[in-house]
Amino acid sequence: MKYTKAVTSTIEVKDLVKSFGNVQAVQGLSFCVEEGTITGLLGPNGAGKTTTIQMLLDLITPTSGTIHIFGKEYQSDREAILSKLNFSSPYVSLPGNLTVHENLLTFGRLYGVTDLKGKIEELVDFFEIRDFVKKLTYNLSTGQLTRLNLTKALLNDPKLLLLDEPTASLDPDIADRTRLLLKRIQKERNVTILYTSHNMEEVEEICDKVIFIQQGRFKDEGTPADLVKKYGHEDLNDVFLHIARHT
Repeated sequence: MKYTKAVTSTIEVKDLVKSFGNVQAVQGLSFCVEEGTITGLLGPNGAGKTTTIQMLLDLITPTSGTIHIFGKEYQSDREAILSKLNFSSPYVSLPGNLTVHENLLTFGRLYGVTDLKGKIEELVDFFEIRDFVKKLTYNLSTGQLTRLNLTKALLNDPKLLLLDEPTASLDPDIADRTRLLLKRIQKERNVTILYTSHNMEEVEEICDKVIFIQQGRFKDEGTPADLVKKYGHEDLNDVFLHIARHT
C-alpha cells in the first residue's frame, strides 16, 4: 500500500529509516499530513510512532530518508521549522517546583514569545486554568497537567502541534473537554495536529484522517469511516485489531 500525498502538506515524510544498532525501528516510512487537519498516527506498541515523532521534532536524526515540514528541511531551516511547531505529551514532566505561571514564563522566554504576558493571559483563559496558575506544578491533578501542557504548547502560536496520547489517564469529563479544546484550536487557529492515541473511539471522533503504521512501515490511511468500510468492520477499533494482527 502506498500513501497518498496531500494537496497542501504540512508534513511530508519519505522513505524514512531509523536504525538502533541492528534494530530498525522505522523501515522506509512515507506519509503526508495535510494542512489544517487533525491526523491520527496509529499503530500497536512498537510500531515506531514515538521514534517517528522524535524524528519530526529533530530530537533524533534519521538513518536515511527525508522529512519536510512546512516545505523545509531541518538541515537548512531548523530554526524556521521549530519556531512554528510544538509538542505535548502527558509523559513529559514540567518542572514541579515551579508554579504554573512560572513554567509558562520560562517556556515562553525559551520560545522567544513576544508580548509574553499578553499571550499567557490569552491562553490561561482559553484553557480555563486561571484558578490554578499560582499552584506549584507538582500539586496539579492529571487533568490540570494536561491543560497546562497544551497551554505551554500553544505559547509560540504553532502551525503544527504534535500530540502524544494527550488524553491518556484522564477521566471521561476532562478527556471530552480536551477533545473539544483541540477541535476549537483546529478551527479557530487552523493548526495542523498529528495525534497519537490507542483510544479508537476518540480517534473516530476527533481525527479527519488516520495513518496506520506497523513494524515501522506504512500500512494504510484514510478517514476513519472509509477505513471501517474498507475492512468491513463495525468500528475503527476492529480495524486496529485487524491491522495489528495481520503483518
